[in-house]
Amino acid sequence: MRILRVIASMNPISGGPCQGIRNSVPELERQQVYNEVVCLDDPGAAFLLYDAFPIHALGPAKGPWNYSGKLVPWLMDNFCRFDIIIVHGLWLYHSYAVSKTLNIYKSQLNKHNEEGAKVPKLFVMPHGMLDPYFQKAAGRKLKAVRNWVYWKLIERKVVNEADGILFTCEEELQLARLPFHPYHPKREINVGYGITAPPLFNPAMRNAFLKKCPELENRPYFLFLSRIHEKKGVDFLIKAYSEVVSTKLKPKGECSIASILVDNAKISEFQDNEWPVLVIAGPGLETSYGVTIQQLAADSINMNNSVLFPGMLTGDAKWGAFYGCEAFVLPSHQENFGIAVAEALACFKPVLISNKVNIWQEVEEKGGGIVTDDSLEGTKDLLNSWQALSKKEKQEMSRKARKAYEELFAIEPHAARLLNSTKF
Repeated sequence: MRILRVIASMNPISGGPCQGIRNSVPELERQQVYNEVVCLDDPGAAFLLYDAFPIHALGPAKGPWNYSGKLVPWLMDNFCRFDIIIVHGLWLYHSYAVSKTLNIYKSQLNKHNEEGAKVPKLFVMPHGMLDPYFQKAAGRKLKAVRNWVYWKLIERKVVNEADGILFTCEEELQLARLPFHPYHPKREINVGYGITAPPLFNPAMRNAFLKKCPELENRPYFLFLSRIHEKKGVDFLIKAYSEVVSTKLKPKGECSIASILVDNAKISEFQDNEWPVLVIAGPGLETSYGVTIQQLAADSINMNNSVLFPGMLTGDAKWGAFYGCEAFVLPSHQENFGIAVAEALACFKPVLISNKVNIWQEVEEKGGGIVTDDSLEGTKDLLNSWQALSKKEKQEMSRKARKAYEELFAIEPHAARLLNSTKF
């Protein structure tokens, strides 16, 4: 089988869809499934140099629609090489271009009576872009109107004429039915999502992370690792953290730290009940929201430099951050899947998440974390509930976190579901 992935951008900063491709392609190729990617990035972009599979960059794209005049001719010349096309993401030029061009391609084959010519099946993976949140969120009224117009004119045809719509979890599938009409996809398929197993812990990871956050030597910490963006609930996290710990923080140096291994993964243990430092890692600090968030932390009373902003973490520093934290926290207002959530689980780390992270039910069912509402009170409950657990309870939740990853979010079962679902 040969699969073509079509996506607006493979830039890691753009979020989960491109990382999902990078996770799944190697596993699919181990199962003898060939993959190529076409995107609208600048072909000279440095982030395109490190992938082992073919990427055709047809940009740089122009304007807010990410238009590229090179995409349609390339598709017409290459459709015949593929069995399956998967469009990742909606609302940009690439989804429209694939749908329109595939219809033209089919018409030309019929016109010339080319019976037996290969016509690839088209699947669309919206990655949460049909979530009602984007039509209801404050500050998105104009964008919500724009989306309705765009849906009526273009996107409904992309969705309803595709051979199937692929979802990363059951919650996403259910939510996608709510905001737009007519919504009549031919097939709705929950293929899940998966990540490759993280590398085993080694001291170089811890050292790489401590270079970013030297203040954390021998101190426990919560880890937020995601884009610094309004929908992630970072403002609630800082406010909640300030309220619940500002009067309880101990001076630096009062906590002793030890490390144990649980199934070859490093688990940090702290010998008293010091409130963990809050690490907010990810891109977006330079945005207006990012600047506001940093000021919010700076203005909080009695915080004692206990909120750290190391920026985007990659490689050993990222894995060091995961393995060294007490728990991962993400009080997001909307999260389609949350690759970082799955990565934390894979590193034996319990996840403290809101019920707007679409895999919350799976996490709760497996006992791999704590779930509350995406509100200020809910976020305070996340932190307080974790801190109220005994040492034994935290260790047990760590083991359940890893089990949840292995059973639900490993890359192998996701790849198998994707292959089975796209076969006719």
